[in-house]
Formats: sequence, structure tokens, C-alpha cells
Amino acid sequence: MAVSIVEAAPAKINLFLHVGPRRADGFHPLQSLAVFTDAGDRLAVSPADNLTLTVEGPFASQLADEDDNLVLRAAKALGGPGRSAALTLTKNLPVASGIGGGSSDAAAALRGLSRLWALPETDSLHAIAIGLGSDVPACIDCVPCFMEGRGEILTPAARMPRLAMLLVNPGAKVPTRDVFAALTKGRGTDMRLPTGGFADTADLLRFLEATGNDLEMPARDIEPAVAAVLEGLKSLPGALLARMSGSGATCFAIFADDESCARAAAKLRAAHPGWWIVPTFVPARGISPEEPGQDIGPSPEGL
Repeated sequence: MAVSIVEAAPAKINLFLHVGPRRADGFHPLQSLAVFTDAGDRLAVSPADNLTLTVEGPFASQLADEDDNLVLRAAKALGGPGRSAALTLTKNLPVASGIGGGSSDAAAALRGLSRLWALPETDSLHAIAIGLGSDVPACIDCVPCFMEGRGEILTPAARMPRLAMLLVNPGAKVPTRDVFAALTKGRGTDMRLPTGGFADTADLLRFLEATGNDLEMPARDIEPAVAAVLEGLKSLPGALLARMSGSGATCFAIFADDESCARAAAKLRAAHPGWWIVPTFVPARGISPEEPGQDIGPSPEGL
């Protein structure tokens, strides 16, 4: 029996997201500090006679009506005619929720199929990724990074702390196109990260005080449940920062440790049993995509 290659497709969280004026090509330049959580989807790829995709997991039904899934688009863009595989996506993340689920799934497909088909290790994955979507390039390596341009200009964060994080989605979809259409003004793209990175959580939070998510207000206007989630997160004991990720509707809160994060999750679940509420963590060095759920490792001394 052929052995499957399993790739992690972690949730991508925008700790901040600044947007510039719309460009001539229709895209907005952006800046964001993106991190990846232990929570995410999983993609298994196996040899097969045809290219197929099976979707399972708690949010599989949300993809049932998609005729052109981003995972299959990634596979076709990488493989071309004649290459085949059986792909099985375990969809643990809500769809169209601002945490890069589809983009991370597509990146997992590019990595997994590159391994399955023994393709040369080149920068071509990133070139294919930007053709699939603005968030896909950052999801190739799954490490904390500073995103610029459309998202294709990536600079790895020099140093990041491990973060205990609570993810919450009210069960609402907020179309990205609508959110950008409702945006009247952004902070622009003149932010720079500290050259030495962030020594600890307090250091990071001090930096984030001067940032925000420019898409949060238009998303709240489109979907009032976003405001309810943010209010709920900010009211939790131990919440150090609460903010929306991406274009929504998923929001996150940072906590001092895993225990306080877990207690906050239990409290919020009791008050809002219909919400998707997941306590997780952000490894300092990112998620190892070839070993789902594993931290790449501690930050080397001095980085």
C-alpha cells in the first residue's frame, strides 16, 4: 500500500493588517505581521491513477458546492497534464473566515505534491503560489513573517515569542471583496518591524499598540457578529490583546499562557455555545509543515 504524505495547513493569523490605496492593477498594497498556529487543516497526498480530492472533517460541508477548489487548482498548476494523485483534505478550519484556510490548504498541496512527484527544490513553489492568491506565498513556509505588496513580498520575522492564542468565529462568512469595497481609508504601508524582532510577549504587545487591522471596521459594518466576538474576547480575564484576523470574521486574543487561554475558552463556550472557539498556540519559529502539529523549534540564541 502506498504511503500518504501528510502536510499541515495551519491557520494564518494577521497580528496587524495595514492597507494602502488601491493600485492600478486593482489590488491594495498591504503590510502585515503574519503568524501560524498549531490549529489547522491537514492534507494527505497519495499516488493514484487520477487527480482526485476528497474533503472530510467538521467543515467539509462548506466546500461541498465548490467546483474549483483551490487545492485542485494548486495541484493542476504544479503538475500539469499527466500527473495524478489522490488528495484528502481534513477541513478543521471554517471557510472564508480570515485565517487563510484555503490559502494554507493550497500551499500544503504544493508542498506535498512536490514531495510526492519528487520535483526539484526550487523557488518555483512561491511563483506558483502568488498566482493562486495573495496569502498563499506566506503559507508555503509557515513561519512568522512580514508581508508586503499583495502578500508576495515576505521577510521572516527575526525573533518572535511563543504565543498562547484563542481563535473565535461566530459562524459568519464575511466576503473579502465586500470588505475591501467598504474600506474608506487605511493606515498605509510605512510600518517597519524592529530589526531585532521581539524579545517576549510584552515586547510584541508594545509594538502592536501602534498597529491595527484596517479591515476590522468595514467587516464589523457588514457583519455585526464580529463586534460581538471582539467584545466577548476583550471581556475575558487574562486577554492581553483582541483583534480581528484578515478580512474576518475570525478574531483572536493573546494570553500570557496556555492555562489562562484554556480557561477563557471554556468561559466563552459556556456563554456562546454556537461559536467556533479553539484555544491554540503560535510557536516562536513556526509550524513544521511536514510534521503536522510540531513546532520548528526554539529560537536560536541571539536571533
